[in-house]
Amino acid sequence: MEVDKQQKVPAPERVIKKKKVTKERAAALEAMKKQKGYKKQMFYQEIVKRAQKYRRIYVSTAKSVKLHKKQANLHGNFYVPSEAKVAFVIRIRGINDMPPKERKILQLFRLRQIFNGVFVKLNKATINMLNRINPYIAWGYPSRETIHKLIYKRGFAKVNGQRLKLTDNDIISKNLSRKGLICMEDLVFQIATCGEKFREVTRFLWPFKLSAPRGGLRAKRKHFVEGGDYGNREEYINAMIRQML
Repeated sequence: MEVDKQQKVPAPERVIKKKKVTKERAAALEAMKKQKGYKKQMFYQEIVKRAQKYRRIYVSTAKSVKLHKKQANLHGNFYVPSEAKVAFVIRIRGINDMPPKERKILQLFRLRQIFNGVFVKLNKATINMLNRINPYIAWGYPSRETIHKLIYKRGFAKVNGQRLKLTDNDIISKNLSRKGLICMEDLVFQIATCGEKFREVTRFLWPFKLSAPRGGLRAKRKHFVEGGDYGNREEYINAMIRQML
């Protein structure tokens, strides 16, 4: 009896099972990709929302200061802004002729190399420590724009004892999401406003390694008010940082 050529021979059962499993795996992988894409999209939307929120806060704060200055001028008074809460400290001298206590304070501030910089929360204790090591540092009150440039250009994170460049918000999200911090703008906001998570942010950030200032230092053994480099230079620290980025 001749076999009909048009009649299809049924595939082996193992081949049918393999095709079924392959199809199921492909469907599961596609669903996983869609879920990851959705999560990533929601993550970036949250970052944009936070950035817009912080921008509104910055703008309202600037408008409030401007309004208070205007009102003070109208009444013939002076507007005195609130004292700075955050300082940026840069080490400008080595260990030669340095007393042990001053060396220990520099270690506590994590200023172990020349031209290292850190953010410091100003209070009675830290101000006394800064005054003690004044001849070895240059410090002042950074603006929000300077903080933004420092973190975006020279920002490195301390993750498991390693120094990692902040190239992606995922690094921040993986290590600080429990603290409610997921992006670079969170770090800038916490430092600029001396927020509740200031300590966690400064611990997460590796000390900034800055370049030597363009044009060099003028006289690092003289105070800033005497035409030198060391000591508190208040808002003029922003110009020095720009020279070192």
